[in-house]
Amino acid sequence: MAHITSPLSGDNLKVTGEALQGALTDLLDLALVGKQAHWNLVGRNFRSLHLQLDDIVSIARNNADEVAERAVALGLNPDGRAATVARETVIQQPELGYLEDAKMVAMFTDVLGAMVKRMRERVTATEEADPVSQDLLISATQELEKQHWMIQAQS
Repeated sequence: MAHITSPLSGDNLKVTGEALQGALTDLLDLALVGKQAHWNLVGRNFRSLHLQLDDIVSIARNNADEVAERAVALGLNPDGRAATVARETVIQQPELGYLEDAKMVAMFTDVLGAMVKRMRERVTATEEADPVSQDLLISATQELEKQHWMIQAQS
């Protein structure tokens, strides 16, 4: 059986692994929550928000893949299983049923704001532990901050 060695060791690997796994859980659930809102959105601003949710989902999925692949490159095993995401997520979940556009904007303003805060904490945590992973987290955070701004501008 193949074994992937890591350029990191000890606390640096632990800190980086926790940051990457937390980001993976956030990103995977953001993609799911984004699609749930996308499918059930109603209201005057349906079209523009429907398309923006697709952008958010795409950003979440692409960054989740990058984060998971970075973990594997470090010799870690990312856990993107549905049960793990469901157990570990802290992302606010939308109500079941139709979601009015104004409620969606308010919810995603909160969701993205909280997620950006957690991502920035991960950026700080990996500064010394693994600058390469930090760079990946910075890039993801930049994209999430842009979406946060764009959602906030609609409230």
